[in-house]
Amino acid sequence: MKEIKQDSYRIAPRKMQENEQYKKGRGAQLNTRNRFLKDQHVQEHVEGIDDWSEKQEPTQYIEQEAKTLVNKVTSPDVGMWYSMNPYTGCEHGCIYCYARNTHEYWGYSAGLDFERKIIVKTNASQLLRKFLMNPKWECVPISLSGNTDCYQPAEQKYRLTRSLLEVCREFNQPVGIISKNGGMVRDLDVLKEMARKKLVSVLVTITSLNEDLRRVMEPRTTTAMQRLKLIQELSQEGIPVGVMMGPMIPGLNEHEMQRIMKAAKEHGARSTAYTFVRLNGSVKLLFHDWLYKNFPDRADKVWHMIEQSHNGQVNDSRWGVRMRGEGDIAEIIAQQYRKYGKLYGMNTEELDVDTSSFRRPGVQGRLFD
Repeated sequence: MKEIKQDSYRIAPRKMQENEQYKKGRGAQLNTRNRFLKDQHVQEHVEGIDDWSEKQEPTQYIEQEAKTLVNKVTSPDVGMWYSMNPYTGCEHGCIYCYARNTHEYWGYSAGLDFERKIIVKTNASQLLRKFLMNPKWECVPISLSGNTDCYQPAEQKYRLTRSLLEVCREFNQPVGIISKNGGMVRDLDVLKEMARKKLVSVLVTITSLNEDLRRVMEPRTTTAMQRLKLIQELSQEGIPVGVMMGPMIPGLNEHEMQRIMKAAKEHGARSTAYTFVRLNGSVKLLFHDWLYKNFPDRADKVWHMIEQSHNGQVNDSRWGVRMRGEGDIAEIIAQQYRKYGKLYGMNTEELDVDTSSFRRPGVQGRLFD
């Protein structure tokens, strides 16, 4: 088994200790160090005898008035121009999530803090309205959930995503949504109206149809069957919907690609997308710890296959390569994607949204009366 290192932080693979309690309902099992903080209290050796104690903390919602909401996306390989995220941190707890590292900018850990300290941008809709009213804005689609899931459990209480959709509907601003949460059905009324105007498209993420894997890899997410049901409901209402299969992880879920695509097609999905796992920043440490605790029988194999697909590393920052991987394993997955996409008739049409009908309420109306 291989010890890994990031900066001054080492972590050795190990099985669960007899006196160690697995944190059910959480993806991360520890808080990694925050690279921006000089002094911090972290638990590096759970088997050690000291005064460390950690309670099963409930999720904490930290309400905040943000300064900005819409961000320009400079990465050329993620398929979006701008993104907006009403929540920072995500209670879904997906262990592979690349967005975990962003929590360090707020003074928190990418580990357990990311899942249970959720920053809520209470003024999100006001910020979006102000952004769209700027006469310099030239309408292009904005993505919801470019970072964290906009339909995570916090949405049940705050309804920020719905308020953003309502603003977009008012301005005829097109949006693309990526989510793995069935709570999206609460907003079918708004989504249907936007779909009639070609203002919305949706990608539902399905990483595995294996519930045993989902429970530990994405512990607080909707089941795969509920996500398929969501695809079906969106499709039946005329809302363009596809399936996002990501990330594909060799030795864990990559063999499910065909089954996922077939099931998604049968439930009404019209398009597909996928990503290959990459473990950036602290996610490397968190995933490593999770992998050896949950799958000790194949952890070495999975880890080495990820390394083989990223030039000997588990992360690759090169645009055009980082999201797909390279080498034999990554190419086999890419071949599966092309083969089954063609077999099931996916991606045969462009899911374009309409940017020509954008309007600023109360401004253009007066100009052209």
